[in-house]
Amino acid sequence: MDPEDAEHTPAIDVRVDDLTRAVTVVVRSRQGRPNLPDSGCPFCVGGLEAPEPYDVLAFPNRWPALGDGRCEVVLYTSDHHQTFWGLGVDGARRVVELWAERTEVLGAMDDVDYVLVFENRGPEVGATIAHPHGQIYAYDRIPPVPLRTLLDGVLRPESVPEEYVVGQSGDWVAWVPPAATWPYELRIAPVGSVGSLTDPDCDCDGLAEVLVDVLARLDQRFDEPMPYMMWIHQRPTDGGEWPDARMCVFIAPLLRSPGTPRFVAAAEVGAGIFFNPVDPAEAARELRNLPGAAA
Repeated sequence: MDPEDAEHTPAIDVRVDDLTRAVTVVVRSRQGRPNLPDSGCPFCVGGLEAPEPYDVLAFPNRWPALGDGRCEVVLYTSDHHQTFWGLGVDGARRVVELWAERTEVLGAMDDVDYVLVFENRGPEVGATIAHPHGQIYAYDRIPPVPLRTLLDGVLRPESVPEEYVVGQSGDWVAWVPPAATWPYELRIAPVGSVGSLTDPDCDCDGLAEVLVDVLARLDQRFDEPMPYMMWIHQRPTDGGEWPDARMCVFIAPLLRSPGTPRFVAAAEVGAGIFFNPVDPAEAARELRNLPGAAA
């Protein structure tokens, strides 16, 4: 990290709520981060973070939520106006391969037990720069949500009822979960025992193809860019065996109808019980009937 960025290095202050046991990391340095670039896009070629031409690129986040180089930004393309699905399968595969490469590098660090790949797409879900990109956080512990799925989850995409399936490519199946929290929520997982992007038998081509397909369908659902959150659960890097770990991509789209977000409200947050206004089987049918990336 450049000396000029040393002031952005976070002081890690991990706290656990006495009542809920929720974990919070207080990162005072991020309060001063800019919401938008002062001039130009820092992710375009010639910008602050990408002075040279590139296809895909990963680099340390200047405003990290975790210390010691454990937060990275991943640029999907040098084209500022592109979408993930617009990359096509070849472009998407380059992103998947970079995710795998950075997972391996970060996961090999002594103080990293878990690598989370994720994306916030759209200002509605907190993305401050429109250029196509995602992020990677490398945690010194296994976060509670992936730990719960590792310990309690049973992931068998081949057993998903047909009415909930949206698409399939190679080893990968995409479906709307029957108990979806978000109206057009999607999960993508491989048939078989793949636990991580770094597994030799991870079908990167199939993952790239199914991501391109379903993300195109989400944009087509309301004829506008769909804001979404996406994250990947995979095997921890803590040195444990985790033989039952299964990789899964989660996509949480924000809109429930054109221009109308699906807000999570007080009763849902307070109770932990959610109310979805769209029947998951109907959501799957609507997405399935769209032309996808072939349009």
